[in-house]
Amino acid sequence: MFSNPTTEEIRTILRNSKTIAVIGISEREDRASKYVSEYMMREGYTIYPVNPNIDEWHGLKAYSAVVDLPESVDIVDVFRRSSEVLPLASDAVEAKAKVFWLQQGIVNEEAASVASQAGLAVVMDACIMVEHESMKLGF
Repeated sequence: MFSNPTTEEIRTILRNSKTIAVIGISEREDRASKYVSEYMMREGYTIYPVNPNIDEWHGLKAYSAVVDLPESVDIVDVFRRSSEVLPLASDAVEAKAKVFWLQQGIVNEEAASVASQAGLAVVMDACIMVEHESMKLGF
């Protein structure tokens, strides 16, 4: 049974990471992927938009898949339905990411297993923005 890294391990992940590929990123104001990614960008992270349905996000080239990125990223942050996550775990492994992060409400044990068995840290059912804010506030 999967369990998330400890709070301190998550803080270490966030401190040591600089690049985030955001799968399912959107320009729509009502989408969490938009404001979470904007927050992370304001906090100094480099965002790589991943969405085959858009050409760019905030002036940044959008990619169809993580494996299409010009460099490997620290975190693959996923905003997709739980049922769509398994192939994304394999993509994150192939792209040599360090962390596979499933946003709040996204749970897929099989995907977590694929990523963790390949050596990626896995965070599941947790908002990267909330975790980052709590780190800044010292919780």
